[in-house]
Amino acid sequence: MTYTAVIFDEDDLLPLSALQHLVFCARQCALIHIEQMWTENVLTAEGRMMHEKAHREEHESRGSIRIEYGMPLRSLKLGLIGKSDIVEFHRQGEKDQSSLPFPVEYKRGKPKANDCDRVQLCAQALCLEEMLDVHIPAGALYYGKTRRRQDVLFDSTLRTTTEKNITSLHKLIRSGRTPPAVWSAKCTQCSLIEQCLPKQTDGQNSALDYLRRMLRE
Repeated sequence: MTYTAVIFDEDDLLPLSALQHLVFCARQCALIHIEQMWTENVLTAEGRMMHEKAHREEHESRGSIRIEYGMPLRSLKLGLIGKSDIVEFHRQGEKDQSSLPFPVEYKRGKPKANDCDRVQLCAQALCLEEMLDVHIPAGALYYGKTRRRQDVLFDSTLRTTTEKNITSLHKLIRSGRTPPAVWSAKCTQCSLIEQCLPKQTDGQNSALDYLRRMLRE
């Protein structure tokens, strides 16, 4: 997929983290990024602490690898902005002193069945490619529960999926509308379940509308 050549204004850039929210649940994404709702639970607190730990230093070197922590990311073509957990720069060889970026994202849990983590990581790679004018073939997700890295190949399928989700994210935020709730098992893992009210809103677009109706009654 070739992404449409549109240059976004600085004020229109959306957070990279919103992509993960979108792929997990479009309603959750809208509640956070349109209705400005956020509640922390044990899972989000553990994730936040893991990210803070990943950003503990600015950079370090390990042999032929230079490691940058909390590197700012931006893409005016994709309309995204954010910060990496880690970007490793792997030196290509003794004669070739150039370094290839390898983004690593930290997650508190374990690998997920959906693509939300992979899409977020791929979006980071797309930002780095634009910033550094390089091609990045792969990165990795580190999961706290398994304490293992999972390599992620940025193939054409994942890149297309990521770019489609970026387009959907911009459309969602521009619409200013929160999608209706759809109850599923994953709702129990969401820190916004009390704000979202997936069993009570019954297809209403806004949890705030539901709360207002309850107060009027």
